[in-house]
Amino acid sequence: MRHRHHLSQKNGASALMKTRSLSNLNEDFSRRDFMCCGALLFAGLLGAPGTASALNFKEGLSNPCEGERAWTSAERDLIDAAFAGINASNFIDIHSHLLGTGDSGSGCHVHESLYSIWQPIEFLRRKQILSGACVKEPAGDIDRQYVTQLTRMMNDFPAGAKAALLAFDHAHDDRGAKDLDKSTFHVPNAYAKSVAQTRAPRFEWIASVHPYRNDAVAAIAKARADGAVAVKWLPSAMNIDWRDARLVRVYDYLAQTQMPLIAHFGAEKAVKGAHRDEFLNPLHARVPLEHGVRLIVAHAASMGNAPDLESMSKRSTPCFDLFARLMNDRAYERHLLADTSAVFFCNRDASVWQQMLRNTHWHSRLLHGTDHPLPGVWPLYDVEALVDANVLNADAAPTLRRIRRKNPLLFDFVLKRSVRFGGSTLSASVFEARRHIAQTG
Repeated sequence: MRHRHHLSQKNGASALMKTRSLSNLNEDFSRRDFMCCGALLFAGLLGAPGTASALNFKEGLSNPCEGERAWTSAERDLIDAAFAGINASNFIDIHSHLLGTGDSGSGCHVHESLYSIWQPIEFLRRKQILSGACVKEPAGDIDRQYVTQLTRMMNDFPAGAKAALLAFDHAHDDRGAKDLDKSTFHVPNAYAKSVAQTRAPRFEWIASVHPYRNDAVAAIAKARADGAVAVKWLPSAMNIDWRDARLVRVYDYLAQTQMPLIAHFGAEKAVKGAHRDEFLNPLHARVPLEHGVRLIVAHAASMGNAPDLESMSKRSTPCFDLFARLMNDRAYERHLLADTSAVFFCNRDASVWQQMLRNTHWHSRLLHGTDHPLPGVWPLYDVEALVDANVLNADAAPTLRRIRRKNPLLFDFVLKRSVRFGGSTLSASVFEARRHIAQTG
C-alpha cells in the first residue's frame, strides 16, 4: 500500500525536497507530454460533462501571461464599454481563491499528491492552477508570486473595485478532528486577513471555518470582528453534512448576524478532498435556508447531476435545475443568492448560460465571481462555444481572446458584460454586489 503524508508547515519543505528527488521529471514535463495525455487528464481534472470534448484545446493548454503588453484601442474600447454604468466603488469579485505553499511562512500548504507524477491528475491539477495564476516554479517564491500576480490583475480594474479572497479550512473527520490526509490544500484565515488588510484598496477577505470544530462559532465571530465579509465552505472536500446537528449553532449565529455563507453545490472537480459528493446536492440548501441563513450558492450549482430528493423516483436531475427550483421559491427570495463564478466555462451546458441571462428576476440576487485562478486555466473558456450558443456576438470574440491573454480576471468580467440572450444581459447590479456582503450590527 502506498502511504500519502500530509505537508504540514513544519515538515513541508523537507517533504517537497523528497518529492522532487524524483529528478527533474516533474519540472521538465514537456508541452509534448501535456498535449499527448492532456485531453484524457483534463476530463477528470476539470469536469467536462461526460468527456473532454467539451473543453477547449484549440487555443493551447497554458496561460500565456501577457500582462505586460499594452492594451490596443479595440481592447480598451470593449473594456470601457463593460464598465459603463457600473460604480466601481461597489464592484466586488466575491469568489477569488487565495492559494500558497507556505514558503513565505503564510501557513498555507498543499497536499503532496499534487507533486507526484504517479498521480497524474493531481500533478496536472497543480500545474494548471499555477499556470492560471501566472505563477512560475520551482517553489520558494510561490506565495509572493501568487499575491503579486493577483494584485497586478486587479490593478487593471478602476480604483475602488475589489476582490474577496477566500480562506480554506482543513477537511475534518466525522468526529470533528482535522483530517490532514484529505485536506487538498489549506489557507489560514490569518493569512487571508493579512493579505487583504495590507492591500485594502483591492481586497476584502472571506473566512473558512469547519462547522464540526468545537470552536466553530467563536472562530467565525472572531473572523467577523477581524473584517471577514462572509464564510466559505466546500462540503464535499471538507466533509460537511448539512443535516449534522452540530451545524445548528453555526446556522443560528449566521442567521443572527446575517453574515453570508458561500457554499459549493453541484459537481466539484477542482478540489477532491474528502470525496463526499453527496453533500453537493442543491436541495440540501433548504436546511440552512430554513434556519434563516443568507446563502450564496457558488457557481449557481451549474454543473453535474444529483438525485431529486423531493420526487418519488429520486431521479437524477441536473443540479442547475434543482438550484433553479430553489431560486424560484418565493420563500427564499430574501436569503438565497448565487455567484456567477465558473458559470460561463465551456464545461457548462449552453442551456445554463441561456437561463442565467433569461431569468432576469434572479439578477438582483446574483453576485459576480471569477473563481480565480480558473479563468486563467486555458481549456476552461471557449469564446467560440458562446457564439455558437447565441449568447455572444461573434464580432467581440477576437478582442475578448486578446484581453484574456493579458488579464484573465478582466476578461471574465468583460465577457459577462458582453453575453446576452433574447435581449437580456446580466444587469449592473450583478457586479455592484458589495451591498450583499456589507456587515450590519
